[in-house]
Amino acid sequence: MDEKIRVAVFASGNGTNAQNIAEYFKDNPRVEICRIYSDKPNARVLERASSLGIATFVFSRKELSNSDIVLKKLKENNTSFIVLAGFLLKIPDNILEAFPNKIVNIHPALLPKYGGKGMYGMHVHRAVKASGDDRSGITIHFVNSNYDEGNIIFQAWVPVEENDSPEDIAQKVHRLEYRHFPKVIEELLFSAETDQNKQR
Repeated sequence: MDEKIRVAVFASGNGTNAQNIAEYFKDNPRVEICRIYSDKPNARVLERASSLGIATFVFSRKELSNSDIVLKKLKENNTSFIVLAGFLLKIPDNILEAFPNKIVNIHPALLPKYGGKGMYGMHVHRAVKASGDDRSGITIHFVNSNYDEGNIIFQAWVPVEENDSPEDIAQKVHRLEYRHFPKVIEELLFSAETDQNKQR
């Protein structure tokens, strides 16, 4: 039997996307969410992980950026792929180099608009509302050394109505996240595996 594809999920906050991903894959015999990583010891995502029976690893910003502590843990767990689901820190070069084209992020807007440092969560939805744009959405992209600048994999959009509040926009975008993110991850996992098998 083929080995499982082991996926690490990085999250800094509430963890609804992390939970949605874990539940999507829980009955998949080929994929395991092997650990949830967080830079926030009080993040709600850690409670969600515990209720799902998923191991966690908490680290500081310094440990991520200035050491190999996180990378060593990823390797110890035979991690195949990394998913950022509401993770707010920049991924350092040592991890990027160890996982080329194997780290993906979801952004709650249609990049390249409303991306970059400080653009996350409600900051994004307020900016969309203030701009008067008639649509918003999600962007799933590979991660590189700059915030929200990696190659785009997938986008989906929803209309922004004139009377929508930033909170209304957030709800619409969350629904897109829950619907599409696990499916796009699944496609990436198995396309990457197929490519590896072709190279053997």
